[in-house]
Amino acid sequence: MAMDAPRGIGTFVVWDYVVFSCMLLISAAIGIYYAFAGGGQKTSTDFLMGGRSMTAVPVALSLTASFMSAVTILGSPSEVYRFGAMYSIFAITYFLVVVISAEIFLPVFYKLGITSTYEYLELRFNKCVRLCGTILFIVQTILYTGIVIYAPALALNQVTGFDLWGAVVATGLVCTFYCTLGGLKAVIWTDVFQAGIMVAGFASVIIQASVTQGGINTILKDAYDGRRLNFWNFDPNPLQRHTFWTIIVGGTFTWTTIYGINQSQVQRYISCKSRFHAKLSLYINLLGLWAILTCSVLCGLALYSRYRDCDPWTSKKLSAPDQLMPYLVLDILQDYPGVPGLFVACVYSGTLSTVSSSINALAAVTVEDLIKPHFRSLSERSLSWISQGLSVLFGLCCIAMAALASLMGALLQAALSIFGMVGGPLLGLFSLGILVPFANPIGALVGLMCGFIVSLWVGIGSQLYPPLPERTMPLHLETRGCNSTYNGTDLMATTEMPFSTSAFQVHNVERTPLMDNWYSISYLYFSTLGTLVALFVGMLISLLTGGRKQNLDTKFLLTKEDFLSNFDIFKKKRHVSSYKSHPVEDGGIDNPAFSHIELNVTDQSGKINGTRL
Repeated sequence: MAMDAPRGIGTFVVWDYVVFSCMLLISAAIGIYYAFAGGGQKTSTDFLMGGRSMTAVPVALSLTASFMSAVTILGSPSEVYRFGAMYSIFAITYFLVVVISAEIFLPVFYKLGITSTYEYLELRFNKCVRLCGTILFIVQTILYTGIVIYAPALALNQVTGFDLWGAVVATGLVCTFYCTLGGLKAVIWTDVFQAGIMVAGFASVIIQASVTQGGINTILKDAYDGRRLNFWNFDPNPLQRHTFWTIIVGGTFTWTTIYGINQSQVQRYISCKSRFHAKLSLYINLLGLWAILTCSVLCGLALYSRYRDCDPWTSKKLSAPDQLMPYLVLDILQDYPGVPGLFVACVYSGTLSTVSSSINALAAVTVEDLIKPHFRSLSERSLSWISQGLSVLFGLCCIAMAALASLMGALLQAALSIFGMVGGPLLGLFSLGILVPFANPIGALVGLMCGFIVSLWVGIGSQLYPPLPERTMPLHLETRGCNSTYNGTDLMATTEMPFSTSAFQVHNVERTPLMDNWYSISYLYFSTLGTLVALFVGMLISLLTGGRKQNLDTKFLLTKEDFLSNFDIFKKKRHVSSYKSHPVEDGGIDNPAFSHIELNVTDQSGKINGTRL
């Protein structure tokens, strides 16, 4: 062990930088390959939708990779370390989310053959609703992406001395580079590669940790002794931060906003070549989510096992819980040059995959929702060029946001959690459109606004007056074993403020019932509140403003045929006759929504056929 290294943990060596730059180079190479493979990106559909020719497995890996941002890689293990393995109940949540996305949202988006999910809002409601959705999405995504680039760079920089701005600019530029050259295909295939790196990074940590701690069993035993294996907490109180119910109910709403309606995820599974592949990709991706969850829970328990007598965070060796993972890596992997670099590559793969999907989604939304409706005369070739230009622009925007994030630190964290609340009302809006036949534009807009107001109110309230520790339930962290002069008491003060790094907390206020109840609601319920308020207000207003009188095309709704068509695979043979009405061109065999004829059929029979398939 290098004794001259500070704090007795390793530092970065040349090999680590080599491993990291290899990861960036391979990602860039994939972009260059897809810029020229198969004749390049001729149309905007090629660029934004991968020519609608993707198969299930790469798309599934890509969905998993982009969901796993660096925030997840650094955040989940420290979450488990501080609050226990309760977090693993998200496995059930992910299952519910995937089923809801695949069976409710996917069929409708897929049969309409849209590029931007907000296009649906115009088809179902009107232009105004679509514009609201689009603008919310663009602002939210740019903000979010800035944080995703900056937060991990900061955590790694403070622990490993990995160059902060070098990393931010390098990742931003590489990302922009391959998004611009290769379009969605490049994004998906780099995600597949990055998913591999992420698993490798996690695996190296788990294997080495179980070697140093003396096997997985020791880790589990330590976790059990430290009350970290707290799976079953069936307290129905919505104020507790993580209980079985908040994770199942609140978590499902929160993640459905990402899987069901968020452009960066939907765009990928709509780029599959048939609806069967699209659904399959979601279900395969579920396995990926479970794998990642298992890895992060194991890493969190390994963290506890390693630092159970001396918590580096409370003993002031680290300034934030996010830094626990890099600290562990340098602690246990310092004798293997290049392996800490693999972990850093793993974290940045998380960043790259999330950022690249955001950039591509932003370009798609801008082209589809803001440019196409107003400039109808543009040729496909020029739209493709515009999409590429927009990718560069949004890439630079995101790097700029990262620079802003460094100045506004805590304030931006607050902004991010506030934008997490945008998802709820939007989910309510889409659910209105897909599930409620009598919802009309007025109801939709009023519902969206009400949901938005309620979730902002709770969200900002909980930022200003963070919930008390008995609500968040952080578990005890020891500092006895630290060979330092501290006594354990004056340090516990630092663990009391979990999770809220808001710049503008109001301190020493009388706690009113409003703060203790309404503002202390579990953060997972913000989304749920927004969704339900938007849904119910929307239904009420629609009924009052004559929503039942409008005549709607059933293809904008979820119909029972959409569900029954899951079983078409078993009766393909008999069904052939009904395909005759759609001359099949290059749009995939069993997918009339994309053959060019179906879109302008006007007679009723054609419509009903179109929805049934």
